[in-house]
Formats: sequence, C-alpha cells, structure tokens
Amino acid sequence: MDNAVTLANANQLAAPAGFGARLAALPARSKASLGLGIAALIAVLAAITLWSSQGDYKVLYANLSEKDGGAIIAQLSQMNVPYRYSDGGGAILVPAAQVHDLRLKLASAGLPKGSIVGFELMDGAKFGQTQFQERLTFQRGLEGELTRSIMAMSAVQNARVHLALPNQNGFFREQQKPSASVMLTLHPGRTLDRSQVAGIVHLVSSSVPEMNPKAVSVLDQTGTLLSAANDATNGAGLDAQQLQYVNQIEASYNKRILDILEPVIGRDNLRAQVTADIDFSQVESTAEEFKPNQGENAQASVRSQQSSEQMGQSGAGATGIPGAASNQPPVPATAPVTGAAQPLQTAQNGAASNTNSRKEAVTNYEIDKTVRVTRNATGTVKRLNAAVVVNHRSVTDAKGKTTTVPLTPDEIEKLNVLVRESIGFKQERGDSVKVINAPFRIEKIEPDTTPIWKQPQTLDMLRAAAVPASLALVAMVIVFGLIRPALKAALPQPVSPADARGNTLNAMVDDAESLPKLGHEADAKLPMLEAPRISPTLIAARAYAKDNPAAVASIVRDWVSGEAA
Repeated sequence: MDNAVTLANANQLAAPAGFGARLAALPARSKASLGLGIAALIAVLAAITLWSSQGDYKVLYANLSEKDGGAIIAQLSQMNVPYRYSDGGGAILVPAAQVHDLRLKLASAGLPKGSIVGFELMDGAKFGQTQFQERLTFQRGLEGELTRSIMAMSAVQNARVHLALPNQNGFFREQQKPSASVMLTLHPGRTLDRSQVAGIVHLVSSSVPEMNPKAVSVLDQTGTLLSAANDATNGAGLDAQQLQYVNQIEASYNKRILDILEPVIGRDNLRAQVTADIDFSQVESTAEEFKPNQGENAQASVRSQQSSEQMGQSGAGATGIPGAASNQPPVPATAPVTGAAQPLQTAQNGAASNTNSRKEAVTNYEIDKTVRVTRNATGTVKRLNAAVVVNHRSVTDAKGKTTTVPLTPDEIEKLNVLVRESIGFKQERGDSVKVINAPFRIEKIEPDTTPIWKQPQTLDMLRAAAVPASLALVAMVIVFGLIRPALKAALPQPVSPADARGNTLNAMVDDAESLPKLGHEADAKLPMLEAPRISPTLIAARAYAKDNPAAVASIVRDWVSGEAA
C-alpha cells in the first residue's frame, strides 16, 4: 500500500509552482522570441487601428482662399489636429468626430476671415481721412455686402459686384445716374432662370439710391449677358414660364392619346408625341372706318348749312353837264331772290351802269364712323402635330407559339380617327396627325459574363481589404510562430494515461519489489520499467472463453443473478 501511495505522488512531476517561475526558467532564446513576438503583435494592432481611422475624415472648409487656408492650417497645427487635403487641394479634411467642434473653435478665433469685406471697413476709419477716401470705403463696403447677399443663392459659387457711383454736385444741371455690373460664377451644372436674374437686378438697384434696374448688367463666367437675355424674353421669344406652359399643353394632349388608345392596343404597344405651336404674341389694333349711309331708305342727316350772297354794281364815268343831277349816286338795282342775277342797265343822264351778284350755299351731312380696338389673346394654339407609333399585334396559334402580325389599314384608320378626335383636330388650323404601324425592337439584356475577380467592385473590395488582410496574416504568423511556442514551453507537460497505468500495475503485481525513488536526481537515473507478468490462470480463462463463449456467458449470467454455478 505504501508503494501505491508513493507511485501516485510520483506521477506529479516536480515543477515550479507558478507560471512566472516557469517562464523565468525558459532559455534565453525562447524569452527573446516571446518578447519579439509580443512587440510585433502590438505594432500590427496599432497599424490596423490607424488604417481603419483614415476613412473617417470629412470636409472642414472648402473653396477657401490661400490666405484663409494658410491661417486655418496654422491654427490646426497649434491645436495638434490631424488634417488632410482633398484631391486638387480644394478642401481641408479633418476627423469626422471633430468637424463641428473645430468649426466652432475656428469661428471664435475669427477664421475663416474671407476675402469679402463689407461695412466692417467703416469700423477702422482713420482720423483725418479725406472725403474721397471715405466715399471709396463706403463703396467697397457696399460692394462687399451685395456680394455676400448674391453668394447666398444656391446656384452661385462666387460673385463680384462693381458699382459706379458718380459724384453728385448741385452745380450740374444734369446729374449722372449710378450703374452697376455683376459678375457671377455658377456651380457646375447649374443655371439661373429669368426670375432669379431679375431678382439679382432688383436687389442691386434697390440697394443703391436712384439706380435704374436697366442700369444693372449681370454676366456669368462664360461672358454671357444674362440681364440682356432677360430683357429680350420680355418682348419676344419664350421664357421659362412660357416653355413650362408649352410643355403642359403637349403633355395634356399626349395623355389624351394614351388614355384612349392604351385600352385598345395595350400599354407597352404605343408611343405618342405631340408638338404644339403656341402663339404668345400680344397684338392690339385700333381702326376708324368711315362709310356712307347704307340701305335703300337711308336718309342723309344734315349736320349744318351755310349760305352767302354778294352783290355789286359798277357805274360808268361821269358824263354830261356837271351839276346836281350828275353828282347824285346811282339807284340800287333790284333782282329776284332765286335765279340767276341779271345785270340791270339804267341810263341816267345819258350814262350806263353794270350790276354783279354772287350767292354760295354749303350743306354738311353726318357720315358713319366705326372705331374698333382688337386685342388678341396670348397662349392660343396655332397648330398641333401628333405622331403615334403602334406595335404589331401578337397572335398565339393552337400550338402556343406567339407571333406578331401588322395591323390592317382599316384598323390603322380607326386609330387615326380616335387620335384626331382626342386632340380636337382642326383642318383649317393646319393640324396634322400621323399614325403608323411598326414592330417594336426589344433589346435583350445580355448577362454580364465578366469573371467575379475582374469586376470593378470586386477589385475595389480587394484593394480595400488588402491592407487589413495582410496585417491580420502577419499577426497570425507572429502569434503561431513566436508567441505560441514560447508559451507552450512554459506550460507543465501532462503525463500520459499509459505511463500512469504501467506504474500502478508494477506497484500492484509484486509488492516485494522495491521501486526507485522519484525526484530531481532519480528522474535522470530512472531505469526502464519491466512489462507486467501475466498469470497462467488468466491465460487459461481467456482460452476457455474463446472456445466456449456460451458457457462463459451462462456463468456470468449466474454470477449477476446470484445463483450458484
């Protein structure tokens, strides 16, 4: 029994008490390998952390001037904030978690200052400046304020305002009016409509006293005069609202065609387009017509009458003996009221006299007068052109095979009549409708046969995952190649079950045989253990069980049941 206890204690090989002591007992080479592996693993983890944080950069400020950009970078360097530039250097990028915080801190420091200055120029007015300098400073401040207001529009990227403010002098009879020019730089792909340009013009003209909106010129970065185009669209051509009205009219007629033909031939078997010619001209005419009185029983209306009559008489020279009778005036002649005047000849004292008479009559009649004022309505339809394409009809035979056949002329004519009635066709207006039948071409979408390893998204994913995968592979090599062998050497070696069982059998077979002592010194001198000796009875029992399995089974059953053999 004492030998069994001694062998059980010998199975616990002598070893240091703790992991630290076992680690300290390792050779110097294993210690160096373990330390190098841990340091390399820490470096790889730090590299993975830094690489993963590179994609969290967002734009702090964009489109900065060189002066503001340099000041912001200097401030970020003082604050120990990492920053980067975007492609082309148009923006400054900082970590996404610090964007709002940095904007507030830079704003408190007065950054970015901006190259546009307004009325804050008046705050630094110097004592003793001349009137010209004061007027120039005010003009610069006003230009800066207008530039800021214009740049607040979403489509405007940059703007410059030039004001021409003449010097007002009371001694001048004709004062020169102020004018302005606006230069706009629009964002790529954006434009200004007519109402926005008019808003800029009225903004500038309302900010300067006595400035006429017509004295404001607006240009874009290509040199196009936007304000002139705006004035031109007011009188002729189509502006944005008129184009929108035309599109609405055409869409309305197109919807009518689709609504009436889709239930007949199907939704996907029809294409229709309508072009409308809209008259937006404003014409106003005034006409005065004078006509005589018309009709069989028409009576002329007398408006006024005027008559005049003149009579005169010419006498002969004085004849005869001078005296009282020859010095008297002639007797006035008498003539009828109507009829031609006849000269009356009288002889007096042997002399003849001539009498002249003249009569005029003027009658004015009323004449008809018609004054007509005609004003044409705007937005009237001058002409409609409709084009409709109809697909072939699909026919399925008895075998289930589907084919397409063209429509008959009678069917096309019926569709033509439906289209004419739906859009309100008018021959006298010059409308035209054309309906044709043609097979629709269905383009087959071919599948993408590009291998998955050649697809752009796969390549991008591989490029993005190459760095972390490489770092992870290096980390695994370090763990399994350097750290794991050193840790495995520091752990206690387990005893196999065969060795433990062999030692126990040796102790139990022959108690008289003494076993060597276990210890640090005995471990090195421990002899090879002999194989256990097998009893002849056990050999005979094995042979009997092999030859007579039924009998052995009966004996075992009787043992289990408790009966005697």
